[in-house]
Amino acid sequence: MNQLAYPQFNILLVDDEPSFLRSMSLTLERYGLNNILTCSEPQQVQSLMSEHTIGLVLLDLTMPVISGQELLKWLTEEYPDVSVIIFSGLNQVDAAVNCVKQGAFDYIVKTADQEQILESIKRAIHTQELSLENQALRAQLLSSELNNADHFAGFITADPNMMSTFRYLESIAPSSQPVLITGESGVGKELIAGAIHELSGRKGPLVTVNVAGLDDNIFSDTLFGHARGAFTGADKVRQGLVESAAGGTLFLDEIGDLSATSQVKLLRLLQEGEYYPIGSDRPKRIQARVIVATHQNLAEQQQKGTFRKDLYYRLRTHMVSIRALRERLNDLPLLIDHFMRQACDELQKPYLNIPNALALHLQDYSFPGNVRELRALVFDAVSQSEQETLNISVFEQLLGNHSKDVFERSVRFPEDQPLPTLTQLSRLLVEEAMNRSNHNQSLAARMLGISQPALSKRLKNMKEGEE
Repeated sequence: MNQLAYPQFNILLVDDEPSFLRSMSLTLERYGLNNILTCSEPQQVQSLMSEHTIGLVLLDLTMPVISGQELLKWLTEEYPDVSVIIFSGLNQVDAAVNCVKQGAFDYIVKTADQEQILESIKRAIHTQELSLENQALRAQLLSSELNNADHFAGFITADPNMMSTFRYLESIAPSSQPVLITGESGVGKELIAGAIHELSGRKGPLVTVNVAGLDDNIFSDTLFGHARGAFTGADKVRQGLVESAAGGTLFLDEIGDLSATSQVKLLRLLQEGEYYPIGSDRPKRIQARVIVATHQNLAEQQQKGTFRKDLYYRLRTHMVSIRALRERLNDLPLLIDHFMRQACDELQKPYLNIPNALALHLQDYSFPGNVRELRALVFDAVSQSEQETLNISVFEQLLGNHSKDVFERSVRFPEDQPLPTLTQLSRLLVEEAMNRSNHNQSLAARMLGISQPALSKRLKNMKEGEE
């Protein structure tokens, strides 16, 4: 039996026999569960449930004062989201059926094989975790606000789909299940992994390793370490990155390039919760959450047979797909301004004026390198800027033969219609900026090149119909 997943809730053992409580507690602790509460007096269950966050109750069926049957009825009425496993000294089919009908997750005979008991507990923990995650996810999707916006400060975006992604990340952060991050190169997959780690509140470190190009031996040595004398030159014990990430997060980048042999070892690590350092016959337990990322389409790879199907489905318990820059072009003005400020700070230059049409005309470019490519372009442009305005020659070269027409193009209006008034244009610009910034006034003001107080005043005037 592999180590049980450490849940985010407490497990309550209720039995009037202290000896059974001791033996079951020791068994669960041996398999990685230390958040155990015990109760030998069933009349105390109500107070324990109100004082602690309990997600699973292991309940003896036959007890004095208050029977397990009565407690089961009370638990299913007062705590319907808590899983209850009934333990009984007798294998009674009628009692088992009745308990399951009343809402018990399972009915187990105390004399049953230990593997069977632990397997039932494992399934109950997994079911409970999924239920809690689904509840959190629903709450996040119904909310338009982020609970931990500071953890996403590294992302410059006003894209509604990205905001939905952030809310999803907040909901899955406490989970111990793997996370699969997909997206093209340069979209910020490592930033996403860092945000998940910070949101999780794990005390251990975030350990990152790019597995692309690692052969099986290097992969094993890097992740699992080796024992002294495992091979020529192994004159001392080496700690692997799995152990280095204990209590934290292990981030494996470019997982789609992993060899078939290494895929088997990763699957065992996730499935069994254990690994063997090279040259050691004693397994070690993984104590880190695993996050993986790839720019490849793993669904297609597993259909072609180049990526294991069982590993793919194990990894995609939680899956996040990051949109390419060309799919959120409304973020261009924000990103250009952000990278310009970064570059000016680094090069010790005053902030530059950005041509109003730059972001608009860059929408004709596909950005194969995504945000990473845009950052490099802006940094290059800032380094070549000698005046007060950002040098656009870098972008002209990028757009090729059409660059002159693109940057000299002006906004035109149909000749058979009257021109809009300046007031109408101002209103349209403000509305467009607010839409593009997802109604973030600070970002909208930066788009329009005005201060936030000035934008707030315009919005107020528009609302009152004075403008």
